[in-house]
Amino acid sequence: MTITGNFIGGKTVTSSSRETMPVYDPATGDVVREVTLSTAQEVSDAIQVARDAFDSWSRTTPLRRARVLFNFKMLLEQHVDELAGIIVSEHGKVWSDALGELTRGMEVVEFACGIPHLIKGEFSSDVGTGVDSYSLMQPLGVVAGITPFNFPAMVPMWMFPIALACGNSFVLKPPALAPTAAVRMAELLKEAGLPDGVFNVIHCSNEDAEQLYTDPRIAAVSFVGSSGVAEYIYKTASAHGKRVQAFGAAKNHAIVMPDADLDATVNAIMGGAYGSAGERCMALPVVVAVGDETADKLIARLKPLVESLKVGPGCLRGKDENEMGPVVSEAHQKKVLGYIDKGVSEGASLVVDGRRLRVAGHEDGYYVGGTLFDHVTPEMTIWREEIFGPVLGIVRVADYQSALALVNSHEFGNGSAVFTSNGHTAREFVHDVQAGMVGVNVPVPVPMAFHSFGGWKRSLFGDLHAYGPDAVRFYTKRKTVTQRWPSSGDARRASFSFPSG
Repeated sequence: MTITGNFIGGKTVTSSSRETMPVYDPATGDVVREVTLSTAQEVSDAIQVARDAFDSWSRTTPLRRARVLFNFKMLLEQHVDELAGIIVSEHGKVWSDALGELTRGMEVVEFACGIPHLIKGEFSSDVGTGVDSYSLMQPLGVVAGITPFNFPAMVPMWMFPIALACGNSFVLKPPALAPTAAVRMAELLKEAGLPDGVFNVIHCSNEDAEQLYTDPRIAAVSFVGSSGVAEYIYKTASAHGKRVQAFGAAKNHAIVMPDADLDATVNAIMGGAYGSAGERCMALPVVVAVGDETADKLIARLKPLVESLKVGPGCLRGKDENEMGPVVSEAHQKKVLGYIDKGVSEGASLVVDGRRLRVAGHEDGYYVGGTLFDHVTPEMTIWREEIFGPVLGIVRVADYQSALALVNSHEFGNGSAVFTSNGHTAREFVHDVQAGMVGVNVPVPVPMAFHSFGGWKRSLFGDLHAYGPDAVRFYTKRKTVTQRWPSSGDARRASFSFPSG
């Protein structure tokens, strides 16, 4: 059985513990490889390797760091099919979705290639008589990333390309459910010219991973996962003096107005709700229909489409490709099915039941069929909690103000959308909705790499968002210099007041 190892100091190595965990193909339920399980000491050693590599890398010019990332981008393009295959085999998403994940990750790499411009400081001449002032943006040191299973390549690329470009070294803990893409990217970084030790990947228990946000050698940590863990990491890491960005759960809503283009809206909802089997923090699990007539029309259009979703293994391509693959694990399958049971028991109307799905030839795979609820209310568990599966709930409200109030009442504020043909309504929504990412007739409003990704409320613990300009700020510290070069013999009296002009 193939073992996915750590990547430490430029080498792929397995743990001295000789302990492994199985990695399953969600489409079949079969073990496809194993992942090494590191000791606490090995995690500490990985941090030290990154610390030893930092000094030299931080002194490498931004232009040379950018050239490494240019090379990395080209290598990613050359190995895109290989990486997509790894993602499909461990996560289960369909082929085109895996390619899309890699594309969005590579866009962040492209952005990071502009680091010589992005970290330019500011300069002011003559802030006082013979005095100039300028600023520097310098790297932090060793930074860490802890990433989730749903985007095993893209989410790490939200973090490490910009962190490395800014001159930091990096320690990444990928998810045990989908660990291999991170190691393969580490190998490609080495091939691109990244010095050994600058980027490291360590597989370990959650307990041992605590070092990544408590160890004094770590300057900052980025995390993506559940809100409970995000809050814990934020509090713990902050208490240990770390800079933190911790992304949590989501429950994204889309308001559908009576004047929305129904055909375009339904197609958008299908992709947002059921793409990647709903395992996205920017998935669309709740539609708020304004007026019963709007809701009835949506249900009538959605029901046959959800019933006819083509569900199966993600490895098929082209005309044979499925629209939706399995969920990531047997445990998660049971969790999602439990939410459907809960929705029924709490009184929601089950329009399409995904619990009955069976994929011929893949009976042991972790499949959940597309599920559609109507008459969901805010008292229900399926409205309050993040399901992270292919389950869409329709909430009915009387008017736009009620819809907005419902959206804003939720504890999460990752993303939200409105579907309308009215520019005034859209403008009001953009200004008034309490969410970090907003779509207007766009179901999954994930920003491009040159903007920044992040939610509000309990969807983000921290001040700065992922990638884009915020990431440059997160992975650097500012230093401001005030200087004077007095001429020879320029004698000045002692000054006991703050100078001005």
